[in-house]
Amino acid sequence: MLDMEPLQFSPPPPAPLAERMRPRSIDEVAGQQALLGPEGPLRALIDRASYRAFLFWGPPGTGKTTIGRIVAEQSGARFVQLSAALSGVKEVRRVLDDSQFRWKSEGTRDLLFLDEVHRFAKNQQDVLLSYLEEGSVIFVGATTENPSFALNAALLSRCHVFAFAPLDDEAIRGLLERALASTEGLDGAYRMDPEAMDALVGLSDGDARRALTALELAASIAADPQITLDLIRRAVQKKLRYDRAGDEHYNLISALHKSIRNSDPDATMYWLSRIIEGGEDPRFIARRLIRIASEDIGLAAPRALEQATAAWHAVMAVGLPECDLALAQAAVYMACAPKSNALYVGRADAARDIESRAVDEVPLHLRNAPTRLMKESGYGKGYLYAHDFEEGVAPMTCLPDGLAKRRYYKPTGRGFEASLRERLDDLRRARTQPGRPST
Repeated sequence: MLDMEPLQFSPPPPAPLAERMRPRSIDEVAGQQALLGPEGPLRALIDRASYRAFLFWGPPGTGKTTIGRIVAEQSGARFVQLSAALSGVKEVRRVLDDSQFRWKSEGTRDLLFLDEVHRFAKNQQDVLLSYLEEGSVIFVGATTENPSFALNAALLSRCHVFAFAPLDDEAIRGLLERALASTEGLDGAYRMDPEAMDALVGLSDGDARRALTALELAASIAADPQITLDLIRRAVQKKLRYDRAGDEHYNLISALHKSIRNSDPDATMYWLSRIIEGGEDPRFIARRLIRIASEDIGLAAPRALEQATAAWHAVMAVGLPECDLALAQAAVYMACAPKSNALYVGRADAARDIESRAVDEVPLHLRNAPTRLMKESGYGKGYLYAHDFEEGVAPMTCLPDGLAKRRYYKPTGRGFEASLRERLDDLRRARTQPGRPST
């Protein structure tokens, strides 16, 4: 009989640092004081064991999964985690049916933590409704997208929605210091230079998981127990939190638009750079600049539209990275330009009149009369040719009678519109006074 060596099993590798440092109680959670502090609404529900259905909305690494686990622990529920990006409706329904059975037969419930719940189409979200209505499952949905847009009204009405904020610098710094010192973390085996700590706090972008993952990577590649700034820079490859199809996409383009509108070139340059570095399609940026040129600047600085369309042509001709300065040139020009929303307001007023009034007929004197019948019907009768008058303006109204006194374009006194306003006053007077024929 052959002698057999006993099988040797290697111990499993340790869990990632972010998992080892996951808080076990509400008091250990970093940040989110508005929700979890002494007066926090989520803290109050947890303390009262008022567990029904929650929606946690916020960027990655802000504690959404951790709070879900703590709720499961405190409620005695079995924690079941699924991702809507990876699981289908059938799998979710199976979990819900299991929880319903346990609730009815044993009096206990599961906690279903459904990550990326926005990945389910709005009709797919309906699978949750009846189970949430009867309370057979504790539900925690997590999303990085604005629930108002990503989730259906029926689901929203059944859930408490809580917005998780990115962690502030103090919370990230405290988390890193605990990770360096605690036995669950790096157990005091590494020291971090102050400038390395400052850099990692800043580069973490309010994301606890990002911070801990970068710290773990820096420690793994360190040649000695000192974690330096260079190690942190090597460990953090990219810091920007940006989703071209998500909420941050709209937040950042809104910040750019409003910075240009408020004539702040420094903020304009910052938000534009955030968007470009985040990987946004430059065509989207150029289209928004074209809109801003007319909506917020208009005829106060007519060349703004030229700058915006030139930037569009640069984007289409050379693309990124070469077109980045063309976008910056147009954006900063528009931030520095005088502003007017007279075109925007006038267009909206005209559209509102069209929507709210009966359709006005084109006045007969403005109609073309290419046939005898149309002439005999009065088409073109009373029309005055503007070039026949000395001012190039005929004493004739061009609006329907019911709108004859309406003023849709009201230029400001800023930029080129100041001279337009004076010119328009002269033109309006000329249209209401008997004209002098040109010689």
